Amino acid sequence: MAEPVRASAHQTPEGVSEETIEGVGKLSEAFEYIERAKGHLYSFHQLMGRADFLVADAEEILRKAGHEEFADRLAEELVGRNVLDGRWTFQIVEEFDDTYYEFFRGIERESRELTGGVRHLYEARMKEQRRTQGHPAHRQDPQGPDGPAE
Repeated sequence: MAEPVRASAHQTPEGVSEETIEGVGKLSEAFEYIERAKGHLYSFHQLMGRADFLVADAEEILRKAGHEEFADRLAEELVGRNVLDGRWTFQIVEEFDDTYYEFFRGIERESRELTGGVRHLYEARMKEQRRTQGHPAHRQDPQGPDGPAE
């Protein structure tokens, strides 16, 4: 099991301005939204795939029920249909990953160089500002002593 990240790992390096901390924090927050959007995109991909298989099941059942013409329409026009021009959802996911996500991921990581490599410096600052010194549920570190930030 990995060691918990200590508060000392989130100290502001010398020469890093408040504006830099805030700007990198905003970029990091934006990337968190991109991560969520990517999750929704994968949900869309899976939901569309499941729906396609259910349509195929409906086609088979309706064919057995004697609705050949309607079943043929489902089989020929809806099962396997592109969701966007020329693309299934896996292609949309791949294009998003290759065109946007990977670039954003890289630039967000690159932005950490502006804060001396320290991740979540904005949040660490906020935690220190909002915690109640001496309260056991507001410790600086997991199972560590409670005291002022170094």
